[in-house]
Amino acid sequence: MSSRHLAGSLWLTFALGLATAPALADPQTQTYTLEGSDAFRITGRQLQSLITYHGTENLTFESVAHTTKYHATVTYVRDDGSGVTARTHAAYALTMSPSGDVSNPQDADPDYLTILNQPFSIQLDGPTMHDLRALTRPVPFDFPSPMTGAPLHGTLRRLVDGTLGGARVLGIAFSASGPLAGTLPDRPSLALSGNITMNGTAYYATANALLLALDATLLIEGKVGGVAGNDTVTITYKRSIRPSSAGARGR
Repeated sequence: MSSRHLAGSLWLTFALGLATAPALADPQTQTYTLEGSDAFRITGRQLQSLITYHGTENLTFESVAHTTKYHATVTYVRDDGSGVTARTHAAYALTMSPSGDVSNPQDADPDYLTILNQPFSIQLDGPTMHDLRALTRPVPFDFPSPMTGAPLHGTLRRLVDGTLGGARVLGIAFSASGPLAGTLPDRPSLALSGNITMNGTAYYATANALLLALDATLLIEGKVGGVAGNDTVTITYKRSIRPSSAGARGR
């Protein structure tokens, strides 16, 4: 497969999650640990904030009438840096049809913490795994920002295979950037113009092509619209999700 064709295939897989997942005979589960942070700073002013997250996550997935259903729930502690912490929950669901169409019947994940609400597809099909194994050099990689929808352009490359919690994994990494003009979902009153950059790594289990681990960083740097001066807004979102048990298991 040419790099152009592969890039298009991966764009569909990761940006839209259109790769058809493998059929599952029984319901499966996978548990994860979660760490994350949201940092906000305006240069030239004494204005900054840091929110941190840590918790546990449970993913269930199964095939029903050739349709694969995924459901993730997270229990986590949110610390806003002022001494106030809150224990809360999030949930997100995806349904993938035999033709590859994806819908999300549940989106109760405002802090973008579930494994299903990340810039990597939760599970890959056989042809995509084969294409990834064949990568020998970086390939072009374009996709919309997961938070803003802004177009990002960059490259995707293969990482060295290894093991994670005893499970064999295939690793990939990407780096992409693009312009930003508009508001953010968590800051609708803040209109920015600038640049958005995203870097990430992900590891898929070779046994069932399930996403086992990821690290993703989204960096936004820009100017506040309609405000005079040279103050720059910097926002950094970081998410790290790791398996708390290797592989998936049946129920």
